[in-house]
Amino acid sequence: MLNPEKHPLWVFMEQYTPVSLVTWNYIEPCLRCTTVRAGDLILEEGKICRHLYFLEKGLLRFFVVYNGNDVTKYFTDIPYVFTSQKSFVEQIPARESIEALEDSIVWQMNFDDAHRLLVYPEWNVFIRKLVQEVQNFTDEILEAVQTQTVEMRYRTMLEQESALLQRIPLKHIASYLGIAQQSLSRIRKNILKKDGI
Repeated sequence: MLNPEKHPLWVFMEQYTPVSLVTWNYIEPCLRCTTVRAGDLILEEGKICRHLYFLEKGLLRFFVVYNGNDVTKYFTDIPYVFTSQKSFVEQIPARESIEALEDSIVWQMNFDDAHRLLVYPEWNVFIRKLVQEVQNFTDEILEAVQTQTVEMRYRTMLEQESALLQRIPLKHIASYLGIAQQSLSRIRKNILKKDGI
């Protein structure tokens, strides 16, 4: 039998571990596709995250509201698996919201299915590697906040994620960096002046 065209999540998983058609046939029935419009919330702070998600198309922002201010934690671009980790794992109210910054295509898997599939080694390995990768990303962000100036962090974003930055409103980039939008505008002008652009 010929393999069907591979699902985008299957292709993504194989960046972490080989996935057989047999195992995929257990995973695929657990997936549900949904479309999310730009500006809509996939998860609202205070609600329990019931799903593990895969972002096929679009762009997401994780944020919290602190002292009345909207504070961006990070962004998720395609293709990637995401969830509100603590809320999902412990099935407790989320302390963050997830917003679509662009019209998005999202595949979701419920909590019970995600855990039931752990008996399959390929899914188990994939989840473990993914959790470790997310932890490494989180550690890198924390280290940068503790050891770099805001301008250094913004320069890194320009060097590594310039195309992504063009898709994100400046107010959210400023929020992610922990500064006012006016301060980010000054930093941008300063970088242009220094670099002679």
